Amino acid sequence: MTRIGFGFDVHKLVSGRKLILGGVEIPFEKGLLGHSDADVLLHAVSDALLGAAALGDIGKHFPDTDSRFKGISSLELLKQVGSLLTMHNFHIGNIDTTLVLEKPKIAPYADQMRKNISITLGILEDQVSVKATTNEGLGFIGVGEGAVAYAVATIVSQK
Repeated sequence: MTRIGFGFDVHKLVSGRKLILGGVEIPFEKGLLGHSDADVLLHAVSDALLGAAALGDIGKHFPDTDSRFKGISSLELLKQVGSLLTMHNFHIGNIDTTLVLEKPKIAPYADQMRKNISITLGILEDQVSVKATTNEGLGFIGVGEGAVAYAVATIVSQK
């Protein structure tokens, strides 16, 4: 049986933090605020996969009240999500993502993001899509105050 999951995440952009998206450190004057490395893209992917498997969300598995996850790489969190799927006999079909961020431009980093996700989850790169768009200057994203990521994932039950 094929299942579909949807993920969404949003984080505020602030000075004094590294900007990490899709496991890639991107040179920029601001980074995303959060308990972990605040990788909005990987958080959305994790939630899409967990949702497809009906296993809750990243807040359930990696609460921001737990000091073990302070500053942790979201690639490590995604790896743990992949392990949960395997434990529950699910295989990933594909992952499709959209990152919404006014600056910086994401295109130069998208291939590395795809590679990071595929390696972390043990799937092929052609099972992962990373797209980016701007908010055309509108809202908190448009004025450079934050970033949003959306993800859709399909998984197949091997039960």
